[in-house]
Amino acid sequence: MEPGIKSADTGTESPVTTVIHHKPLPGSIDVYEAWLKEIIPAAQSFAGHQSVSVIRPHVAGGAYTNILHFDTAAHLCRWLESDTRERLMAQIKPHLSEPEGIDIKTGFEFWFTPPPSGKPAKPYKQFLITLSAIFPLTLIVPFAMRPVFDAVPYANLPGVRPFVVAVLIVALMVWVIMPRYTRALSRWLFK
Repeated sequence: MEPGIKSADTGTESPVTTVIHHKPLPGSIDVYEAWLKEIIPAAQSFAGHQSVSVIRPHVAGGAYTNILHFDTAAHLCRWLESDTRERLMAQIKPHLSEPEGIDIKTGFEFWFTPPPSGKPAKPYKQFLITLSAIFPLTLIVPFAMRPVFDAVPYANLPGVRPFVVAVLIVALMVWVIMPRYTRALSRWLFK
């Protein structure tokens, strides 16, 4: 593992998220943007890659936040330690004003990781965002699944419906809603 990597738990077999911060030099923004177009497909070609999001700085001279999702920490480490990534990092390092910061997160913690210049999210804000995302899902998912539950005889077995609803809600929260929702509310969340 390279210097600057802070790992929450690299021995896990559950999905893992990496938050990478890069601060390009003021005259190197175009070079960095072109570099992103090369490194993103390279990362996507590695086993276990699930998605990537790039959060561009809100102010001139700010840091880029790149969020990569992998299915396991082992797959993530293969990418982070790969010759491909090492070669691409060597290309961009002269264009960065400071060393990259890499933070490996599992579970809910990655949703509330502040940008380099932001404050940590206050617990009441984390609570409000999580509640405002989960509560509508507890109404919508069971309603949307009702026709499926009515058509499948095994859905009436004890615990089946709540289990299926819980699986769908957690999957929507982890892979669809929270990454986008926290990004959309980041100014308020980390203020």
